[in-house]
Amino acid sequence: MTTTDYLISAVLILLVIPQIRGTRVTLRTAMLPVVCVAAAAAYYLKSFPTAGHDVRLYVVGAVVGAVLGLACGAATLMSRGSDGVAFAKAGVAAAALWIAGMLLRSGFEFWSAHSGAEHIARFSRDHMITSADAWTVALLLMAFAQVLARLIVIRTRARRVTASAATASAPTLG
Repeated sequence: MTTTDYLISAVLILLVIPQIRGTRVTLRTAMLPVVCVAAAAAYYLKSFPTAGHDVRLYVVGAVVGAVLGLACGAATLMSRGSDGVAFAKAGVAAAALWIAGMLLRSGFEFWSAHSGAEHIARFSRDHMITSADAWTVALLLMAFAQVLARLIVIRTRARRVTASAATASAPTLG
């Protein structure tokens, strides 16, 4: 792993800090993780191989990421601020799930560059994974699915929080 690899991983892991402190659910705060993952994809993505069982690997990566993202979003505490805007705050479980996803990818990358290269090559050969680029795509899809699934859950829950507050404050006709 290069210094750039470590920095990208650190930035993605550190995205949990605003989540733990809590943030207003706005388009800007929602898009920051998406933009960071897109930037990482632009840096790492060299090709998108589809031979052998590469696409199956991508599906597995995306599903694992989506499950982590859904669980992370569900474990995030939601409230409504005094200004009526939804507020999201990651608890211990949500933060742990976010970090776990990032560490899984970083750990795999580290392992593949060190003692795991032979194991991964054998697994890839046995399961018709065509190249290291396929693993890169799968890990990027995992990250993107995690971020996107979390975003969808948070935005959906935020809409409910603000809608229930609007309904509660609406005048009743009697």
